[in-house]
Amino acid sequence: MNTESGQNSPHPPLTDYYESAAAREDWVRGIFDRTAIDYDRIEAAMAFGTGPWYRRQALLRAGLAPGMRVLDVGTGTGLVAREAARIVGDAKLVTGVDPSPGMLSASKMPEGMQVRIGKAEALPAEDADYDFLSMGFALRHVPDLVPVFDEYLRVLKPGGRLCILEITRPESRVGLAALKAYMRLAVPLIARAIGRSAEMPELMRYYWDTIEACVPPARVLERLSDAGFTQVDRHVELGIFSEYRAVRAAGPAPRDTREPDADATGA
Repeated sequence: MNTESGQNSPHPPLTDYYESAAAREDWVRGIFDRTAIDYDRIEAAMAFGTGPWYRRQALLRAGLAPGMRVLDVGTGTGLVAREAARIVGDAKLVTGVDPSPGMLSASKMPEGMQVRIGKAEALPAEDADYDFLSMGFALRHVPDLVPVFDEYLRVLKPGGRLCILEITRPESRVGLAALKAYMRLAVPLIARAIGRSAEMPELMRYYWDTIEACVPPARVLERLSDAGFTQVDRHVELGIFSEYRAVRAAGPAPRDTREPDADATGA
């Protein structure tokens, strides 16, 4: 496995927002806590109301089916988790994990769904406990891809499926310029016009900067393979919506040596 320094972070430190890589976690959690009240409203405006439909289709393309147990990482306000619950047919089969108490407090989860405070690199979950793991547009916010993907492999059952949704840079110059103008200029204006949090425009600018600085999709696919996933691939919609998909092969689960520190609450 390649663990060369700088090769495994989704992007370099963005020092316009925080001073160093060590400061990133607290800054990111803090701004999500403080803007959670506006998140669903801004997301709906950004996606012109198509977000639920797209998330549902992406989960179905990745193999989510009725009756599966799902862990949704970086669940935030539950945008992916809600669609997963509709597909599997029972909200009790879906668990959401997020490091931001503010986002979880603002979530609108179906009755019976459980949410837990936790980080992608140290999941509050048992070994080989889930049939499906999803992550919606949050991969850019983790500190290191290697421990995150190791954890994803650990908590999935043999044959379990992974689906990571992310926005990635368009390959064409025209597409890149258009997306940058929309995300860096138009979206912060939308956030300022309809949001209640003064920091939401800054979060939307940060979104674009993480997209622009993010490692290329080939690096993500390579790290998934390095972690031990099989059937690793990437499906792309509209040139920017990447769906990273993979399967945990049959075999024993890696041993969980972490100390239990999960904070679980029913939603």
